[in-house]
Amino acid sequence: MPAKPKDDLPYRPCVGIMLLDRDGRVFVGRRRDTPDGWQMPQGGIDHGETAQQAAFRELKEEIGTDRAEFLAEAPETVRYDLPDHLVGKVWGGRYRGQEQRWVALRFLGEDGDIDLETEHPEFDAWRWSEPDRVLAEIVPFKRDVYAAVLAAFAPLLRRP
Repeated sequence: MPAKPKDDLPYRPCVGIMLLDRDGRVFVGRRRDTPDGWQMPQGGIDHGETAQQAAFRELKEEIGTDRAEFLAEAPETVRYDLPDHLVGKVWGGRYRGQEQRWVALRFLGEDGDIDLETEHPEFDAWRWSEPDRVLAEIVPFKRDVYAAVLAAFAPLLRRP
């Protein structure tokens, strides 16, 4: 059975998480499957879940802890399309990209609480990044999304 054309595929419902430390830095993880591909945690929103519920679940699944408090949810959803070479290879070929709800959380734990060796590890390294570095580190096809997210949460990025 031939694959559906990209334009006929839906977007995957997803939550993105801007996790901030006490100094206003942003958590970024390096994807195991993408050399030098850094990103903020993200993942699918399960049926019946709110973006906030999905954010805490995904945080635990991806970085081994959910020690955080909710700060804000971005007012708009954002979408991105996968590059053509990835369509049909990720998410079982069912989606053309993601439609994301973004939430900002403040990390309440200690760095030692972060454990990337989860049941299904996605990251092989992590760091706290200055907000102005995040755009330079992200994979290019997500750059517009990250610019929108940084703008939406700009008031939270100021040092406490």
